Amino acid sequence: MEITIPGYQRFFKFSDIHYNLYMNDSSEINGVFAAALTPLHENGSLAEEELPGLLKFLAQRGANGALLLGTTGEGPSFSPEERIRIVRAGMQIRREFPHFKILVGSGTPSLEETISINKAVFDLGVDGVVVLPPYFFRNAPEAGIFEWFSQALRRSAPTGKAFLVYHIPSLSGINLSMDFFDRLLTSFPDHCIGMKDSSADPDFARQLGQRFGSALKVFNGTDSLFDLALENAAAGCITAMANLRSPDLRLIWNARRQEKVDLAAKERVVRGRLLMERFPPNPPLYKALIHRLHGFPLWNVRPPLVDLPPAQVETILAQVLSEAPEFSA
Repeated sequence: MEITIPGYQRFFKFSDIHYNLYMNDSSEINGVFAAALTPLHENGSLAEEELPGLLKFLAQRGANGALLLGTTGEGPSFSPEERIRIVRAGMQIRREFPHFKILVGSGTPSLEETISINKAVFDLGVDGVVVLPPYFFRNAPEAGIFEWFSQALRRSAPTGKAFLVYHIPSLSGINLSMDFFDRLLTSFPDHCIGMKDSSADPDFARQLGQRFGSALKVFNGTDSLFDLALENAAAGCITAMANLRSPDLRLIWNARRQEKVDLAAKERVVRGRLLMERFPPNPPLYKALIHRLHGFPLWNVRPPLVDLPPAQVETILAQVLSEAPEFSA
């Protein structure tokens, strides 16, 4: 089968992907989520009209959903008004893929602004939010952070929607304890509480499964740990690499659903993740690669990030295709 995205020149072939492209659980938030890129014009203005094409591409390649405005989506670089425009554009994917799940990255140092963003995106029909802790006050006591999240939950999160705490200590500077999540689950039993775990710590992934099982909805943020996380009761993954390698991540997910391990897909994902880690940060890297590999426009990034020079892109692309040729598929 050949598929085109309106306005793009390249054809995509998915005949080698062995699953139903339209298969998705219509009610559960689980599976493979791409930390979606945010399309930007050369001058840094939003190109939100191009976001539905990216989400369609992801849906057709096996992603169960997408996180808009996460780290890879440069979420903190956008005003609340811009975030709403991006989410409104992203929701158009539901016209063709009604079960494609949409999560939105929120969380600012301001509790009131975070609550306002959450309310607005839930009003647009998103399936959940991924909320950064109040990262400016890194030395705040965990009791204060718990009160911050409690108010955000109580005042902005419908009980039928997912509320995921974004656990990314390397960027937020805030390392939340197991007891913190235990207390959230106990205090909000009617809410769907979870975590995006971007700690990149295999022991932490194991401990989450041992302590919470499936009661805490954990989405792993490190592709190379995805299979391990699923083995330890994770609900799925949310990763930057899913922009390019959602087919392999979906194969890993499908195998675990059948209590199996897809060793070949796992090997490719681990290799790809280690390769991508050589070229941080993610937004300019993935924008350049998805342009060169799949014919999307060359989207820019906003300061403080900078776009990759063309010569560097060609060097990276040559390394990627040499060491992980599956990226060309």
